[in-house]
Amino acid sequence: MSAHRFPVTVYYEDTDMAGIVYYANYLRYIERARSEIVEEMGVDQNAMRAEGIVFAVTRVEADYIGSARLGDRLTIVTEHYAQSAVRWVFEQTVMRGDEVIFKALVTAVCMTTEGRPTRLPAEIRALMRPKAAG
Repeated sequence: MSAHRFPVTVYYEDTDMAGIVYYANYLRYIERARSEIVEEMGVDQNAMRAEGIVFAVTRVEADYIGSARLGDRLTIVTEHYAQSAVRWVFEQTVMRGDEVIFKALVTAVCMTTEGRPTRLPAEIRALMRPKAAG
């Protein structure tokens, strides 16, 4: 599976008074990219929720390397894999051209709407690549 690419344009609402992207907005950008991946996989999250199953982010490791500014065109590059029957890991990089400006390692789990961990549905696990060795 190749890396997923998701474009983002920085708008005025994304920035602070200096025209620099507010740090928390990077988390929004990478969330949008993850949502696109789920949708492109054909996963209906509303149907899952109706069956009592949801995804929840349990860990985010973030590195702020550079700054995006008003008008920048960014690309969120995402690699993802099942780390276990419950955990889904996303390695996400925010790029401006060839420049890395933000990196995150995000762990999500599948859980019941009551908050108990549960296995990722088999049809989702079947669509994921295993973690490459190394």
